[in-house]
Amino acid sequence: MGQSVIYNQGEIVVKFSSPTTGKLSFKDLGITENNLVEGGFLRIVFNMDGIGEHDYYQVPTLEMTYDQKVPDTHWQCDFNDVTILDKTDHYGSSTIILLDRKKLGELEHHHENRLILHAEFPQTVNLVLEECYIQFFK
Repeated sequence: MGQSVIYNQGEIVVKFSSPTTGKLSFKDLGITENNLVEGGFLRIVFNMDGIGEHDYYQVPTLEMTYDQKVPDTHWQCDFNDVTILDKTDHYGSSTIILLDRKKLGELEHHHENRLILHAEFPQTVNLVLEECYIQFFK
Protein backbone atom coordinates (compact mmCIF):
# COMPACT_ATOMS: atom_id res chain seq x y z
CA MET A 1 0.00 0.00 0.00
CA GLY A 2 1.02 3.60 -0.43
CA GLN A 3 1.06 4.74 3.21
CA SER A 4 2.77 4.30 6.56
CA VAL A 5 1.62 5.03 10.12
CA ILE A 6 3.63 6.82 12.81
CA TYR A 7 2.45 7.12 16.41
CA ASN A 8 3.58 10.32 18.13
CA GLN A 9 2.66 11.64 21.57
CA GLY A 10 -0.99 12.64 21.21
CA GLU A 11 -1.33 12.07 17.47
CA ILE A 12 -1.24 9.54 14.67
CA VAL A 13 0.39 10.42 11.35
CA VAL A 14 -0.68 8.54 8.22
CA LYS A 15 1.88 9.37 5.53
CA PHE A 16 0.86 8.66 1.94
CA SER A 17 3.59 7.92 -0.60
CA SER A 18 1.03 7.72 -3.42
CA PRO A 19 -2.67 8.50 -3.77
CA THR A 20 -4.35 5.33 -2.49
CA THR A 21 -7.69 4.91 -4.20
CA GLY A 22 -10.95 3.57 -2.86
CA LYS A 23 -12.44 3.17 0.57
CA LEU A 24 -9.80 2.23 3.18
CA SER A 25 -10.51 1.22 6.75
CA PHE A 26 -8.18 2.40 9.49
CA LYS A 27 -7.09 -1.23 9.74
CA ASP A 28 -6.24 -1.19 5.98
CA LEU A 29 -4.22 1.98 6.55
CA GLY A 30 -2.13 0.19 9.18
CA ILE A 31 -3.61 1.78 12.30
CA THR A 32 -3.54 -0.95 14.93
CA GLU A 33 -4.29 0.73 18.25
CA ASN A 34 -8.00 1.16 18.93
CA ASN A 35 -7.54 3.11 22.19
CA LEU A 36 -6.57 6.26 20.30
CA VAL A 37 -9.06 8.55 22.02
CA GLU A 38 -7.49 8.56 25.46
CA GLY A 39 -8.89 11.37 27.60
CA GLY A 40 -11.41 12.20 24.88
CA PHE A 41 -8.97 13.77 22.39
CA LEU A 42 -8.09 12.46 18.93
CA ARG A 43 -5.66 13.96 16.40
CA ILE A 44 -4.88 12.26 13.10
CA VAL A 45 -2.62 13.85 10.51
CA PHE A 46 -3.07 12.65 6.93
CA ASN A 47 0.24 13.68 5.35
CA MET A 48 -0.02 13.85 1.56
CA ASP A 49 3.28 15.67 0.97
CA GLY A 50 4.82 15.17 -2.43
CA ILE A 51 2.50 12.45 -3.75
CA GLY A 52 2.11 14.24 -7.04
CA GLU A 53 -1.26 14.71 -8.67
CA HIS A 54 -4.16 14.72 -6.21
CA ASP A 55 -7.28 13.37 -7.90
CA TYR A 56 -9.83 13.63 -5.10
CA TYR A 57 -12.90 11.46 -4.80
CA GLN A 58 -16.19 13.28 -5.60
CA VAL A 59 -16.85 13.84 -1.90
CA PRO A 60 -13.75 13.02 0.18
CA THR A 61 -15.10 11.20 3.23
CA LEU A 62 -14.02 10.17 6.71
CA GLU A 63 -16.22 7.87 8.76
CA MET A 64 -15.48 7.38 12.43
CA THR A 65 -17.16 4.63 14.46
CA TYR A 66 -16.62 4.22 18.19
CA ASP A 67 -17.58 1.58 20.73
CA GLN A 68 -20.23 3.53 22.64
CA LYS A 69 -22.82 6.24 22.21
CA VAL A 70 -21.54 9.66 23.29
CA PRO A 71 -23.14 13.12 23.40
CA ASP A 72 -21.79 16.21 21.63
CA THR A 73 -18.50 15.34 19.96
CA HIS A 74 -16.64 18.29 18.44
CA TRP A 75 -14.92 17.73 15.06
CA GLN A 76 -12.51 19.99 13.23
CA CYS A 77 -10.61 19.42 9.97
CA ASP A 78 -7.74 21.65 8.87
CA PHE A 79 -6.11 21.40 5.46
CA ASN A 80 -2.81 23.21 5.07
CA ASP A 81 -3.52 25.28 8.22
CA VAL A 82 -7.00 26.38 7.07
CA THR A 83 -10.07 25.13 8.94
CA ILE A 84 -12.36 23.54 6.37
CA LEU A 85 -14.82 21.91 8.78
CA ASP A 86 -15.87 22.75 12.34
CA LYS A 87 -18.95 20.99 13.66
CA THR A 88 -20.49 19.32 16.66
CA ASP A 89 -22.02 15.90 16.21
CA HIS A 90 -24.79 15.18 18.67
CA TYR A 91 -25.50 11.89 20.43
CA GLY A 92 -24.37 8.78 18.57
CA SER A 93 -21.70 6.13 18.02
CA SER A 94 -20.43 7.23 14.61
CA THR A 95 -19.74 10.35 12.58
CA ILE A 96 -19.47 10.84 8.83
CA ILE A 97 -17.39 13.81 7.70
CA LEU A 98 -17.88 14.99 4.13
CA LEU A 99 -15.19 17.29 2.75
CA ASP A 100 -15.41 19.78 -0.10
CA ARG A 101 -13.24 18.51 -2.96
CA LYS A 102 -13.13 21.97 -4.57
CA LYS A 103 -11.93 23.57 -1.33
CA LEU A 104 -9.17 20.94 -0.96
CA GLY A 105 -8.06 21.66 -4.53
CA GLU A 106 -7.94 25.41 -3.88
CA LEU A 107 -5.83 24.96 -0.74
CA GLU A 108 -3.48 22.37 -2.22
CA HIS A 109 0.24 23.23 -2.25
CA HIS A 110 2.96 21.92 -4.52
CA HIS A 111 4.89 19.97 -1.86
CA GLU A 112 3.18 20.20 1.54
CA ASN A 113 -0.38 18.95 1.96
CA ARG A 114 -1.70 17.90 5.35
CA LEU A 115 -5.24 17.19 6.46
CA ILE A 116 -5.51 17.24 10.25
CA LEU A 117 -8.54 15.73 11.96
CA HIS A 118 -9.20 16.85 15.53
CA ALA A 119 -11.95 15.34 17.66
CA GLU A 120 -12.98 16.11 21.20
CA PHE A 121 -15.16 13.49 22.86
CA PRO A 122 -16.72 14.04 26.29
CA GLN A 123 -14.98 10.85 27.51
CA THR A 124 -12.50 8.17 26.47
CA VAL A 125 -13.80 5.94 23.66
CA ASN A 126 -12.30 3.22 21.50
CA LEU A 127 -12.44 3.43 17.74
CA VAL A 128 -13.76 0.41 15.83
CA LEU A 129 -10.88 0.29 13.34
CA GLU A 130 -12.60 -2.04 10.87
CA GLU A 131 -15.52 0.42 10.63
CA CYS A 132 -13.54 3.68 10.53
CA TYR A 133 -12.57 4.58 6.99
CA ILE A 134 -11.35 7.26 4.64
CA GLN A 135 -11.97 7.76 0.96
CA PHE A 136 -9.87 10.63 -0.36
CA PHE A 137 -8.76 9.69 -3.89
CA LYS A 138 -10.42 8.31 -7.03
